[in-house]
Amino acid sequence: MIEDELTPRQIVEELDKYIIGQQAAKRAVAIALRNRIRRRHIPEELRDEVIPKNILMIGPTGVGKTEIARRLAHLARAPFLKVEATKFTEVGYVGRDVESMVRDLVEISYRMVENEAFEDVWAEAEHQAEERLLDLLAPDSAEASAQPSLFTPQPPTSDLEAQRQLAEMQERNRRRAARVREFTRTRLQAGELEDEIVEIEVEEPSLQSMQIFSSAGMEEMGFNMQDLLGNLFPSRKTRKKTTVREARRILTYQEAESLVDSAEVAREAVERAEDGGIIFVDELDKVAGREGGHGPDVSREGVQRDILPIIEGSTVMTKYGPVQTNHVLFIAAGAFHVSKPSDLIPELQGRFPLRVELHSLTEEDFRRILIEPQNSLTKQYAALMLTEGITVEFREEGLAEIARLAQLVNERTENIGARRLYTLMERLLEDLSFEAPDLAEKHVVIDVAYVQEKLKDVVEDVDLSRYML
Repeated sequence: MIEDELTPRQIVEELDKYIIGQQAAKRAVAIALRNRIRRRHIPEELRDEVIPKNILMIGPTGVGKTEIARRLAHLARAPFLKVEATKFTEVGYVGRDVESMVRDLVEISYRMVENEAFEDVWAEAEHQAEERLLDLLAPDSAEASAQPSLFTPQPPTSDLEAQRQLAEMQERNRRRAARVREFTRTRLQAGELEDEIVEIEVEEPSLQSMQIFSSAGMEEMGFNMQDLLGNLFPSRKTRKKTTVREARRILTYQEAESLVDSAEVAREAVERAEDGGIIFVDELDKVAGREGGHGPDVSREGVQRDILPIIEGSTVMTKYGPVQTNHVLFIAAGAFHVSKPSDLIPELQGRFPLRVELHSLTEEDFRRILIEPQNSLTKQYAALMLTEGITVEFREEGLAEIARLAQLVNERTENIGARRLYTLMERLLEDLSFEAPDLAEKHVVIDVAYVQEKLKDVVEDVDLSRYML
């Protein structure tokens, strides 16, 4: 039921855990996601008529555009692909085919569905892999002993006593083999045989050299050729010696593959990509323009016209079957410093009816980014240093100083938004990261003095900050 799904307010609250500010963009994507949920519950005759309201995010780099889209896809458990518009060029020029974004999305969807299918059968696959390991570590000799040896004189069929003795001997061998197998199973489950060497059979991918076809603009051709020739020349099997630990992983994966219906996985992957896929097209402003002449940028309008049918809704052939893009959600983004959204061709503008502006980050935003998100940089670095036995304490005033310096450097040089915090934090903790294994002092305090000492040179020297930060 729709009541069980996230409401727009809950979606924004989830996004707030990882992204600071940008409430307008969060509300827009939350409504877009909720509308997808609503669409699944309306009458079927109207369902195909409800198309996604694609979103155009406008804002400088490093303010959270990509992160919002990525976290949204994670919340929706939907296939997500990020592409850069500058990687595509008009048909006839060197560059990637725009349809490759759909093929890549379906590939991601297939891996998602396959992993979920593996989770469902993983317990059974582990059990079957264990049995195969036992066959290698303690081969059952009962079946062999049940067959009379060609070199052993056999009693005449009328000799019932000899037949009874043979049957008893075979039964003893079976019981002995069963005891050996159970003893080996106990040791295997206890982890006592992890470093034993066994020989297993693995498949070698056939015709690996066919990967050369996956160069720019020929992605699907390479896939189709490999699939075709792979059927003509099946994968070769080879023997591989490895440890029990590694063999268990390989055999479990092989068993899981055999238990999963790949055709059903492909069908569900296509369906999930069509109904729930999200494609994030970054740097759309770089292809904005309506040229009519010639030159190095002649293909910009051509790229827009090639992307347009994908966003409008078309059918793209993939290795898993035809995929319709009518209900794929497209989120485009760009700084639009030089160009404007109105520089896009009108048809493409119309396909992004929702437009939200993301604002440049302030010093206070930087301070909150260092503290509040669940995956904040301070938490990441503290966890990394804790592996060396070092406790890092970030003081409030120290974090405020880092935020101030990030804002200062962004103003003096290029404004790269929150990404400036990555460069500053790495520079700040460079010495600590290098010397951590040898430090006697296991408690390090990051305060104002520490920050100013470590970042003084690169912040005061504008030329050096341009080079280092």
